Amino acid sequence: MFSKKSAEAPRSTPPRQQNKAAMTSNATFSVIGPDVVIRGNISASADLHVDGRVEGDISCASLVQGEASVIEGSIEAESARLAGRVTGSIHVRELVMLRTARADGDVRYDALTIEQGAQVVGRFSHHAPAQEAPAPDEDDGNAAGSPKLHLAG
Repeated sequence: MFSKKSAEAPRSTPPRQQNKAAMTSNATFSVIGPDVVIRGNISASADLHVDGRVEGDISCASLVQGEASVIEGSIEAESARLAGRVTGSIHVRELVMLRTARADGDVRYDALTIEQGAQVVGRFSHHAPAQEAPAPDEDDGNAAGSPKLHLAG
């Protein structure tokens, strides 16, 4: 019942360093609560859940945005599930916009799902796979570098 061993094992590193290491290796996501306002850019290697307000750019692995959340800045992520308001460009591999989502900015994506009711003021563009650009034709009257329309026949 009683032991002569101390209940706490001796520590080889200070507690702050242990906690920091535990947070970086075991953290699966970070949360910005509804009462939090962040002014500045956010860069996270883990997933990020935003319920508050962010005034800056966000770069993360995966982003989940709550309905009452506001993001004023660009978003760059592998995947994003948006339900609140975004003012800025969105560059994601996989994007889901829920019915309550409002985006004011250009959207680049690989896969896109939009629920009825979601709103976007801006342009959608699909990430095109890297292709070798054809040599410009000299006699077509099209300036070099201008977009061209090619129809498959």
